[in-house]
Amino acid sequence: MKILANDGISGSGKKALEAAGFTVVTEKVEQENLAEAINREGYIALLVRSATTARKELIDACSGLKLIGRGGVGIDNIDHVYARSKGIIVINTPAASSQSVAELVMAHLFGIVRGLHDSNRLMPAKGNTDFESLKKKYAKGIELRGRTLGIIGFGRIGQSLAAYALGNGINVIASDLEPGIRNIEVEIAGYGSVQVAVQIKSLMEVLPLCDFISMHVPKQSNGAAVIGEGEIAIMKDGAIILNAARGGSVDETALINALNSGKIAGAGLDVFENEPNPRADLIAHPKVSLTPHIGAATLEAQDRIGTELATLIQQHLGTPVKS
Repeated sequence: MKILANDGISGSGKKALEAAGFTVVTEKVEQENLAEAINREGYIALLVRSATTARKELIDACSGLKLIGRGGVGIDNIDHVYARSKGIIVINTPAASSQSVAELVMAHLFGIVRGLHDSNRLMPAKGNTDFESLKKKYAKGIELRGRTLGIIGFGRIGQSLAAYALGNGINVIASDLEPGIRNIEVEIAGYGSVQVAVQIKSLMEVLPLCDFISMHVPKQSNGAAVIGEGEIAIMKDGAIILNAARGGSVDETALINALNSGKIAGAGLDVFENEPNPRADLIAHPKVSLTPHIGAATLEAQDRIGTELATLIQQHLGTPVKS
């Protein structure tokens, strides 16, 4: 029983699957050659991350596929409803990367408020000739403590981010499908944990109240942005937008216009509308902190993702019979 992990799998996940009797291949197959390779090699499972897609055409072409797995949270790069209608099992690992994504968002936020993203670009070029002017340029940083973070989408990642933010003295409110109160456990190293109540409000209630807005929503079924020109208009002047969820959750044209006008002070982006070719004016903007879709790219998260995939595959496909 052969598995193609086309976007890779952690060593621990590969080891667990091989110990159970599966053959795991991690050699990358280009998208246009994927169906032919799956059929030729007799793969019964395809594992992907963000780079590889499993659309209807691939599913129809590969009658031997029994399972498609996504190493990560969202499954919008898989036609999962169609796959399941054809009897193919679709799995993902929604809990494994929550902490890693939350930490990346906090890293962007810490960097933006002190201009680290921009100073790291300019110091190598100008630091030895314009040191004093750069010092003045970045002399208007702000502190995070006491400010308010709005989390749009309050699932596992949103709640993990809330715990980090609360631990840093940041007030947190959230927007989700059902309003109310959600208790968040904030761990204090060496001292246990405390419960903190977070208010859940509607999107339009949250936006005007926050200094920082962080997106943690799935791709919308209609493809529309959650944050566009109208939503930006009701935000605080000088707010900061963070997106480590899905490209397109924030309208990129509206964001650039707001950055240029000063309505939005900065943005931290890990995801983009046109990956892997994000628009040049966005990634060159001096007010944008950038990472190339690496929210889950920590050793710990990839270990958890790999072992969780291995467990789910064994649960759904059983253990191969050894000859």
